[in-house]
Amino acid sequence: MPSEYCHPLTEGEISNEKYSEWSLLSVTIHGSTMERIKLSKRLMCATKHLPMRLRIHYENDMEKSIEAGVSKDPTLTLNEKIFLEGLVQAEEITERFEEYLKTLS
Repeated sequence: MPSEYCHPLTEGEISNEKYSEWSLLSVTIHGSTMERIKLSKRLMCATKHLPMRLRIHYENDMEKSIEAGVSKDPTLTLNEKIFLEGLVQAEEITERFEEYLKTLS
């Protein structure tokens, strides 16, 4: 797999940006800097082949994360709801997004 797809995105960057016909999902990764970077990289590797675009936001303000219900470092939220907790494996990330995409069709 080409390494350019498996890098952590910068704040506001969109994965698969050239596919404007694909759904654009906005996700936020909460947690410490190192854990956010690790999850972001796994997220990009795990979803690069899926027909969707992701806009990445990072939240490192602990108070805001707690208010959002976050209790694990890192946590991924989608549509302001907890979607993944902890540093999960790429396979689990892929499965969860595949399931989510089925609900959109």
